[in-house]
Amino acid sequence: MYCIVVTGIPAAGKSTMAEVMSERLKIPVISKDTIKELLFDNVGFESREEKVNLGIASMEIMYYIAGQLMKAGQAFILENNFEYSSEHGIKTLLKKYQYFVLTITLTGDYKVIYQRFLERDSSPDRHRGHVVNDCYPEKKESNPKKLKAPSISYENYVHGIQQRGFEDFLVDGKQIKVDTTDFSKVDMEELFLQIVEWRKEILHN
Repeated sequence: MYCIVVTGIPAAGKSTMAEVMSERLKIPVISKDTIKELLFDNVGFESREEKVNLGIASMEIMYYIAGQLMKAGQAFILENNFEYSSEHGIKTLLKKYQYFVLTITLTGDYKVIYQRFLERDSSPDRHRGHVVNDCYPEKKESNPKKLKAPSISYENYVHGIQQRGFEDFLVDGKQIKVDTTDFSKVDMEELFLQIVEWRKEILHN
């Protein structure tokens, strides 16, 4: 059986891509961020340490669910900002259950996607579990129209991508890189054709 890993640089559109693929391929998607949001809503955090631990717990739950699906021989999608430090967890599961894996890596023009990153983090629709970074509990802004300083500089955004391996992460198997600088221009039909061909290839070997 197989799984598809959707990963890439921050704000490249991984959640959107994973949901589109899930609907088209008729297989479930497991998202670390969704798990983290549920934990935040029900457990929350009151310190930086607790926030970090909540993120670790989200990762462990994601791998637990993946393991259960593998045990049952089900195909599925894993969506997360996978990085170099994530390799051990996913490789252990793939080896244990003898799963094939396809990595879909979203990337593009860093400067354009960085602007999306800033817009996303400043959006009132962005889940608070992702944007509360330095104040616990979160302070209420007295002037909601006041411009906030960027959550991260462009230089640090790029440095994080390079140092943590968001763009280079790859476990055993095939990788397809998708340029999402302009998500509306992504040729989804071509991407699905590649996925279908890969699936035929691994399932008939």
